[in-house]
Amino acid sequence: MVRRKLVFLSCLKPVIELEYKLHQLNQVSEESLYSIYDDLKEIKNNLVKLKQAIFKSLTPLQRLHLVRQADRPTTLTYVSFMMDSWFELHGDRGGNNDPALVVGIGKINKQTIVFVGHQRGKDTKDNVIRNFGMASPGGYRKALRLMQHANRFNFPILTFIDTPGAWAGIEAEKLGQGEAIAVNLKEMFSFNVPIICTILGEGGSGGALGIGIGDRILMLEYAVYTVATPEACAAILWKDSKKSLVAAEALKITSFDLKALGIIDHIIKEPLGGSQADPALAASILKDKLILELNLLLQISSQDRKQLRYEKFRKIGTFYEN
Repeated sequence: MVRRKLVFLSCLKPVIELEYKLHQLNQVSEESLYSIYDDLKEIKNNLVKLKQAIFKSLTPLQRLHLVRQADRPTTLTYVSFMMDSWFELHGDRGGNNDPALVVGIGKINKQTIVFVGHQRGKDTKDNVIRNFGMASPGGYRKALRLMQHANRFNFPILTFIDTPGAWAGIEAEKLGQGEAIAVNLKEMFSFNVPIICTILGEGGSGGALGIGIGDRILMLEYAVYTVATPEACAAILWKDSKKSLVAAEALKITSFDLKALGIIDHIIKEPLGGSQADPALAASILKDKLILELNLLLQISSQDRKQLRYEKFRKIGTFYEN
């Protein structure tokens, strides 16, 4: 985990140095500040330009390290900023309550919705409790229970994806991990209500797909969405996880690549420095887009929505050979 952070932070070294200089200047007394005002202004301008240049040229692997940072906003962060009111619900009614996947009911722009999302921890202790956002079969069944509730009472569904993958432990397999995800995929295609899925950070493998079937797929600018992590892909193909940089390029995991391939519908702009730089602004931008897309989807009949949803996913993976 430490090595991952160092790989990413190395490209931010110039930014950190400038921010340190800025901090030092801000500590100067007001009398002296007037004389260095021009220097302060120049450093601020250079800092913005440097950040723009760095974040514009991030490699796919650097984007992955960015969204794995502990200060990246989580599902509950966005929910608390975007919802007028909300409350979390618990349990799959089968004896399990997986904290790696949160569900609840809320209001956004006076519209009652059901939200479902992966929940990472904010520190080591919290991550252990939430299993690093890797949901168990009980988590996906909890999500299904709430989504069926939404369909029954005609509440739109908002899902938030942020996981390296579903929990792959032996216990998860015993409890039917594959079956739980497969049932979710099948059921989400059948729901009459609008479904909007948003990839907040890392969208990994079937763990992401378990709550990833929707009428609209939104993706934050620096988020990634992949069939397997670059490390896992490199280990499988070349027996060498050090080739993760090559794997990340080949997998086409960035929002811009996936938009071009037709996998996602819209890219959501993030504040300079990523959503962790200004969670409130990031949530505000996402909220505006969710309200817009929700209003558009509510104008379409449920039968047409389901047909369009089916056709949307049937087109994914189409390719041509010479």
